[in-house]
Amino acid sequence: MKEKTLTELALLLQQRELSSVELTQYYLDRIQRLDTTLNSFISVTGEEALKQAAVADQKIAVGEAGPLTGVPIAHKDIFCTQGVRTSCGSKMLDNFIAPYNATVVEKMSEAGVVMLGKTNMDEFAMGSSNENSFYGAVSNPWNREYVPGGSSGGSAAAVAARLTPAATGTDTGGSIRQPAALCGVTGLKPTYGRVSRWGMIAFASSLDQGGPLTQSAEDAALMLSAMAGFDPKDSTSMEREVPDYSATLNNPLQGVRIGLPREYFSEGLDGGVENVVQEAIAEYRKMGAEVVDIDLPNTRLAVPTYYVVAPAECSSNLSRFDGVRYGHRCDDPRDLEDLYKRSRGEGFGDEVKRRIMIGAYTLSAGYYDAYYLKAQRLRRLISEDFQRAFERVDVIMGPVTPTTAFRKGEKSDDPVNMYLSDIYTIAVSLAGLPGMSIPAGFSDGMPVGLQLIGNHFDESRLLNLAHQYQQVSDWHRQAPEDMA
Repeated sequence: MKEKTLTELALLLQQRELSSVELTQYYLDRIQRLDTTLNSFISVTGEEALKQAAVADQKIAVGEAGPLTGVPIAHKDIFCTQGVRTSCGSKMLDNFIAPYNATVVEKMSEAGVVMLGKTNMDEFAMGSSNENSFYGAVSNPWNREYVPGGSSGGSAAAVAARLTPAATGTDTGGSIRQPAALCGVTGLKPTYGRVSRWGMIAFASSLDQGGPLTQSAEDAALMLSAMAGFDPKDSTSMEREVPDYSATLNNPLQGVRIGLPREYFSEGLDGGVENVVQEAIAEYRKMGAEVVDIDLPNTRLAVPTYYVVAPAECSSNLSRFDGVRYGHRCDDPRDLEDLYKRSRGEGFGDEVKRRIMIGAYTLSAGYYDAYYLKAQRLRRLISEDFQRAFERVDVIMGPVTPTTAFRKGEKSDDPVNMYLSDIYTIAVSLAGLPGMSIPAGFSDGMPVGLQLIGNHFDESRLLNLAHQYQQVSDWHRQAPEDMA
């Protein structure tokens, strides 16, 4: 059962070859038996999941089922879920029970999916390794001594270990694509504004975007069709029609132009990762695609730009967690100032504090023009690089990460080195473009991801290219042998 994709399981449910209750119980049993070594879930909602599954079976029985009815998935613990703890991986929100569903959760519920639980993540989505969670680090299913990537590491690890057929994630600077690459699963960051952010706890409001983590591109197309769409409750949501992403998966690739940024294949890229990526690109040539070299000259500015913009927005967004209205509150505060200081000091972890302080500094009087305003100008230059490239090519390809997964603790004391693990993903987020990671092979026994970058709202093309590659390869079918 575990080797089957979301799409295959959905078909079995529709054909009544198994029930949603049976399928849900199967995955709940796997989580209980195997997640003790991974720590990929924060909360498991077994009782509620079985109730949802029973309702799904009734809908299937009377012919009222949709494409995803009865399929179990997991949600990253950054999405508010009514009546269920939404911790955002933090001590600050350890006791927070959301009174409403995020739009993504509501849309998936309306599609008939069953929620298995909430997955682990870096605290407030700040991290690239999933070592920053209040609930402990997540392990990579391919090697427990290594990180799964972050901040959606719990979702990626759970899908890779086949503890869930699919999961939701969020991507601010690479937090869907990077863990997808390090865990050997498919991850899609949609165009900014394509998926509603309402009910998704904010880190950096101009960058955050929800998306799916799945085994295959075919699964991601199903998930995105259910997740995407205009939401009047989200002022950044784009009022555009959502296409049928599954309808164009089998389009031929003859004549598609693929751009390879010279900056992505230079110093800093591990040789083993580069070999895997080049082999994948060679497959696209065999399928009829044309490959050309392109330049993205401002790529080198992406990391410093991001680490001004994102902390500035984080310091603003996280100011609401003050110990007054909800979340962690210190014991016996002497006065209001003591309440604020100790509640925030106790409730936030080191990485979150680091980014809040950086953000507060860059937004302060006298430094706003020197840092934040300049970073926004550089962000425009980075975006213009991509737009010039898309005048010549249809899609851009390259590595997702400069290396495969690294050992736990290897970069914990070196934040700058940690930040560089997102060097190929950050520019895509700054430009608001859709990006995708698909499994492309292994280097030294660990997964390698191939990154696909599209123009705004061109998710259909990315899914098409990813699906066609997965028709001639089986990397997305690979799973850790010890997760039986």
